[in-house]
Amino acid sequence: MTSHTPAPVPLSGPRFQTEPNELYRDLRRDHGAVAPVVLDGDVPAWLVLGYRELHQVTSDPVLFSRDSDLWSQWDRIPADWPLLPMIGRKQPSILYTVGERHRERAAMVSGALEAVDPFELRSHAERFADELIDALCGAGSCDIVGQYAMLLPVRVLARLYGFADEQGPGLVTAMNDMINGREGALEGQRHLAESMYALLTSKQVEPGEDVASRMLANPYGFSVEEVGQDLMVMMAAGHQPTADWIGNSLRLMLTDDRFAASLAGGRHSVGEAMNEVLWEDTPTQNVAGRWAARDTHLGGQHIRAGDLLLLGLAAANGDPQVRTDAGALTGGNSAFFSFGHGEHRCPFPAQEVAEVIARTGIEVLLDRLPDVDLAAPAGQLTRRPSPWLRGLTELPVTFTPTPALGAAR
Repeated sequence: MTSHTPAPVPLSGPRFQTEPNELYRDLRRDHGAVAPVVLDGDVPAWLVLGYRELHQVTSDPVLFSRDSDLWSQWDRIPADWPLLPMIGRKQPSILYTVGERHRERAAMVSGALEAVDPFELRSHAERFADELIDALCGAGSCDIVGQYAMLLPVRVLARLYGFADEQGPGLVTAMNDMINGREGALEGQRHLAESMYALLTSKQVEPGEDVASRMLANPYGFSVEEVGQDLMVMMAAGHQPTADWIGNSLRLMLTDDRFAASLAGGRHSVGEAMNEVLWEDTPTQNVAGRWAARDTHLGGQHIRAGDLLLLGLAAANGDPQVRTDAGALTGGNSAFFSFGHGEHRCPFPAQEVAEVIARTGIEVLLDRLPDVDLAAPAGQLTRRPSPWLRGLTELPVTFTPTPALGAAR
């Protein structure tokens, strides 16, 4: 008899949209904790599925580096490869900086976000949430994702970073165009970059009490270009996952009887729903990535120097080796990988900002539209076809029409 080695699995396709948890189970069954996959153009990579293996990779930044120059596949990557925005090369941002310079850069970002007043943050989130609900509350129905969740985080972040409120809507459009990756993606990226550098130019002349001014005043000597790159990373990383956190949490609350009390005006289980989403339906499914600095072994696989490892955050959260009881690690447990792990994880102050925006967005919506109800069968809700981020294409709801608050707010 000859043994059969399952072929690498494409990191794309409808299963990521419809049944990713089943796909991760199949990969784990066929390959173990580390599975061979192929990206667009048949480019090989490894998907780390195991909780312990992911912890090992993210805890060893020397062996599993964030330096994408190590990748052995660059000679076969075309200039128009669609994944270049996700797997970049020689980008002067915090994502690809390593060693002491990364630690200094992370300190700059964390310090600028730590100085955000939590009461001011919540006030901004409430104000923008009320404005968005004012625009839809009289209709009696809406798409929570397209008309609310996808519009809120970037408005709040823009205000914190130092943009004028009137620039918010344009930044929302640019950010969503860039993330959607369709015909407006490059134009959206240009608008965001031009707006960010115009902001930094103005803050150099007249600093304010904002994130951009604090980053420009960093003691580590980072240039305006580097600060601008990091602000764009922070905007992208802070917007889409937070929007999906809002959408996925509301979907759970509208489809699961355990959370029905929240829809009657209570708030006690909003946090529980948000935490469960980070375990079971995390917005950030997979992250690219880490590169092996030398030959090694991981999860029974031989990893060669220069190989790309993709971080399977969602798969690790559901690893049966640590989730022997499907509900045992949810509730108040926050040992999920949804914000990453190790020195390249999402900075703690950024997590706090995202949580305040998401929770405020959900609570304001439930306060304003207390009888909100799903307007389509739960089984018909669809997800964006992405292996990286998991969010709904739309979340249609109905509610009793109510007047806008307007100036009464």
